[in-house]
Amino acid sequence: MFTMLQLLTFLVEKVSLLFKFKLFESSWLESRQRERAERRTPSPPLRRGDVLEVPRSLFTHFGIYLGDNKVAHLIPDILPVLTSNDKLISSVITNERLILGCIYRCATVRVDTLEDFAYGASILVNHADKMMKTPPLPDDTVAKRAEKLIGAFPYSLLWSNCEHFVTYCRYGAARSRQTEQFCEVLKSIIRDQRTVIVSGLLGIISVVYFGMAPLTTLPTILIPFTLWMAG
Repeated sequence: MFTMLQLLTFLVEKVSLLFKFKLFESSWLESRQRERAERRTPSPPLRRGDVLEVPRSLFTHFGIYLGDNKVAHLIPDILPVLTSNDKLISSVITNERLILGCIYRCATVRVDTLEDFAYGASILVNHADKMMKTPPLPDDTVAKRAEKLIGAFPYSLLWSNCEHFVTYCRYGAARSRQTEQFCEVLKSIIRDQRTVIVSGLLGIISVVYFGMAPLTTLPTILIPFTLWMAG
């Protein structure tokens, strides 16, 4: 089990590295970096209802500050599936637990200290109010909405993640810029005609290697055709 956890962590770290190189670079990544640079100036004390963010594995992790050094956040965790020991479950969620929780789609809204939420990273106050179509709710209302959702929570990496949770609490509507940006990158890859060529070549290689069979021939035809039509 430990070896599998290490392997999954290694794979995610490698994917994360790929995103940092030219292969996956895009304007939204650059804008995120500019936003972070602008916010490195000393910030005022945290207020109840603030949206906090920290880098965590491949994505940015979000939470709602509740005051008294506490943060409510939606985070995947595999431990509730494996044990009912509350002491173990309430311990700091490691990247291994987070990754397996993502795969199993098991997550909870929980309250952690600022230190546990940060997991060794620098905490930033998210200033997305100007970019949202709806104005933010009052700070105390935001915190109370987060507190009402504490416990098991439906999770999807793209459609119901920690950013959806905080935007629902703060603006009354769930939205994830990370999901939108990921979909934009995915669309650009699909629209790139080189993707069609590469998928076609891989299909031909699989047919040559494994022989003519429905499991190899159909994907060889359908995948490049679908990508071409989508482009």
